[in-house]
Amino acid sequence: MLCGKTNTPEFGLTPFTEPELFGPTRNPWDPTRTVGGSSGGSAAAVAAGIVPMASGGDGGGSIRIPASCCGIFGLKPTRARTPNGPDVGELWRGAVVEHVLTRSVRDSAAMLDAIAGPDVGAPYYPPPFARPLADEVEAAPGRLRIAWTSTPFLGTAVHPDCERALADAVELLDSLGHELVPASPPIDGPAFARSFLTMMCAELNADVVDAEQETGRRLRRADVEAATWLLILVGQALRADELAVANRALDRQTRAIGGLFEDYDLLLTPTLASPPFAIGALQPTARERTLMGVLGRFGSGRLVRMANVLDELAGKVFEWIPYTPVFNMTGQPAMSVPLSWNEAGLPVGVQVVGRYADEATLIRLAGQLERARPWADRRPPLFGRAPEPAGPRSEVADQGGIR
Repeated sequence: MLCGKTNTPEFGLTPFTEPELFGPTRNPWDPTRTVGGSSGGSAAAVAAGIVPMASGGDGGGSIRIPASCCGIFGLKPTRARTPNGPDVGELWRGAVVEHVLTRSVRDSAAMLDAIAGPDVGAPYYPPPFARPLADEVEAAPGRLRIAWTSTPFLGTAVHPDCERALADAVELLDSLGHELVPASPPIDGPAFARSFLTMMCAELNADVVDAEQETGRRLRRADVEAATWLLILVGQALRADELAVANRALDRQTRAIGGLFEDYDLLLTPTLASPPFAIGALQPTARERTLMGVLGRFGSGRLVRMANVLDELAGKVFEWIPYTPVFNMTGQPAMSVPLSWNEAGLPVGVQVVGRYADEATLIRLAGQLERARPWADRRPPLFGRAPEPAGPRSEVADQGGIR
């Protein structure tokens, strides 16, 4: 049974959930902090105990990011594992895949069993599971060879809390009998970020074209947020060869990353470069807002690109999510596992990446980790809170609760 629509950023574009239309979604562990995004409302609803699971779409980390921020389990399946139809064959050049955020590994596996499979006319589909994923939850993973790294693929710095969470996960996995080896895939971070942003702008503009055809009216600047409008303008200004070059660059990165998984079963990283940040911290500055307003009125994608304002904004975003988008382009399954909380009581997830189409190994390992260090009973302050007595509103209520 569906309960309702949760909050998301506009077009699912940002890894934080602060849309101008509905306002920010607040983290149940600390209402002043972000829930991540784009499936931020879903993550907050699961973490706060409103629902046992909620849907999410992951095009650059949008299941794993909010799972890390909210202390729950988030699995991004293999590319095309779940249906995209009937309107599209693939989203964001295959980067986007749909699944759910859950409190337990069991629920995630069972739901993927229920929804996995190609729909009519799907352009491609990964090899099916050898047996139901629900059967893998209790199965022993065996001794796995796991590469691990904290080196950010797309950013420059990692918060000590995320380093500690990774070190703790390495120690735990070692104690469970796995082989842990420091190793990192070869990634040209700046080239990947430029190519990914180019692809995203082109896909966003295609979404706009589809919407205009469906509604019979042109999109106006006032219809969308300022940053969204600039991305659309860049998408409109892209030449076909520029998009093709960006796509080929992403393909080369995928090939290079694939080599690591010839030698290792899994890759372990922090999910994010920092714990959940304060709401508003990644919003454009006053100067950036002014510049976006001026550029938006000119309506020129070429001018937007020359001003580099989107590069600045994207740079801040990739500093926050240096690990997740890469595996959307490779198509590999990846999960965020809630093993650590910092001294401020905020969850700090770790990401585990599997070989293409090998969700089974991820689920077996996740089940082992969940048994070794159960997290489902960890409740945020807002979980199951009794109704407030009549009188002055509580501090949490004054802060807006969760959306």
